[in-house]
Amino acid sequence: MIEMLENEWSDWLDCNQQVLLEIPEKPGVYMMHAAMKILLIGGSHNMKKSISEALEQKCVSKATRVRFREEENFEEIRKELITDYKKRHEGNIPQCMN
Repeated sequence: MIEMLENEWSDWLDCNQQVLLEIPEKPGVYMMHAAMKILLIGGSHNMKKSISEALEQKCVSKATRVRFREEENFEEIRKELITDYKKRHEGNIPQCMN
């Protein structure tokens, strides 16, 4: 089982069926990457469902790792994460968010 402290990120986990089964069906934010490049920053009422659906998209299907954090206020946290990403990447957003 995946252990998490309140409002702490999970470790970066492999994108595989076993990990997907253990992602909580709770509100939160998540990031997915491949080759150390963030592909997607997301947030939803049900992380398990949203991450599974995201992996069905052509661009996101390349993701090899995922991390997540339970957050009731996921919409605001997601916006903050995207703003922070853009500051560190010359105003660009993750490639699968275009």
